[in-house]
Amino acid sequence: GPWPTVVLVHGGPYVRGEEWGFSSDTQFLASRGYLVIQPEFRGSTGYGDTLFKAGWKQWGLSMQDDITDATKWAIAQGFADPKRIAIAGASYGGYATMMGLAKEPELYRAGINWVGVTDIGLMYDIGWSDFMGDKWMSFGMPKMIGDPTKDAAQLNATSPLKQAARIKQPVLMAYGELDYRVPMPHGTKMRDALKDAGNTN
Repeated sequence: GPWPTVVLVHGGPYVRGEEWGFSSDTQFLASRGYLVIQPEFRGSTGYGDTLFKAGWKQWGLSMQDDITDATKWAIAQGFADPKRIAIAGASYGGYATMMGLAKEPELYRAGINWVGVTDIGLMYDIGWSDFMGDKWMSFGMPKMIGDPTKDAAQLNATSPLKQAARIKQPVLMAYGELDYRVPMPHGTKMRDALKDAGNTN
């Protein structure tokens, strides 16, 4: 090292990200010469209740800081090349990718976001369609992610869509028309916001 690096953020986010064993995404990137960082940020499960609950209402905040800290640790250890780091992920990982680009413009050179949430408010309006009207949407989301009324200021500040003007790096995004959980508008609205902000990369 130091090697070109991909910070690969797991989805969920309230799941165990990785475990010891074969991971096709990780192995593919490693076989191409990339160092792969897979942080188990607060909110991840499998490491105790304290770490899990520390992620409640922390999208774009301390959860994001954990990802940043892991990346900076790898730089300090001489593993990651600070001039060649990309951030990538799907679903929540896609959200963290976009927030990472907004919050840490000097840390990441590019982002890859597939089927990523780009605005928490959209999750209540059109997102997570297979949960629409479910108890998770009425009770779980407000407690663990944020209440759209009580936490409106925080959700706006941690919305990649509303922070699009801060994102200057090249971004690759991929969404599916039949995705019920993170529908296409998460991608099209983000694309349009980036273009309107002058980011055509």
